[in-house]
Amino acid sequence: MSSSSREAILAAARSAAQARGYGGLNFRDLADEVGIKAASIYHHFPSKADLGAAVARRYREDTAAGLEAMLTATSDPLSCLRQYPGIFRKSLDNGNRLCLCSFMSAEHDDLPEAVKKEVRAFADVNVAWLSRVLSAAHVVSAEQSEARARAIFAAVAGAQLMARSRSDISLFDALIESYRAAGLLPS
Repeated sequence: MSSSSREAILAAARSAAQARGYGGLNFRDLADEVGIKAASIYHHFPSKADLGAAVARRYREDTAAGLEAMLTATSDPLSCLRQYPGIFRKSLDNGNRLCLCSFMSAEHDDLPEAVKKEVRAFADVNVAWLSRVLSAAHVVSAEQSEARARAIFAAVAGAQLMARSRSDISLFDALIESYRAAGLLPS
């Protein structure tokens, strides 16, 4: 199996997990989508837990890189804070999907430990980035930045969840605007 097969499996698994969560990672379905035999997936991922952890790790790494790229693209931390909800909006705009780690968080009790670790790490990456950017933008003091960052992360993920449950991306937009009006997110 080539590295391109591994990447195709990860991409298909990411899409499945964003639509159906960890429970939606079915080797037979993924193999059909990628065009390989189900047994071939085991070459790269010996178990569903290994696949789930790899998908969540890649999602976290991609998100961390995207957040850092956003900071690199502008010297204005307020602009980054304004753009942040757009990361979650993209999933909704892509087939009414959820953030992969938000979906998996809802399945926490049923996740293998390796997947739980990656899901927690995703939240930690987001909170750490938000905390750093909130401090740099002087929105809150350094002492208050982590608490505010957690509130923003939870609120944006919650807005995504509500919008998905109604298949209504305009609800997500309205909730984000309400967070701005209430002062949680900068205007």
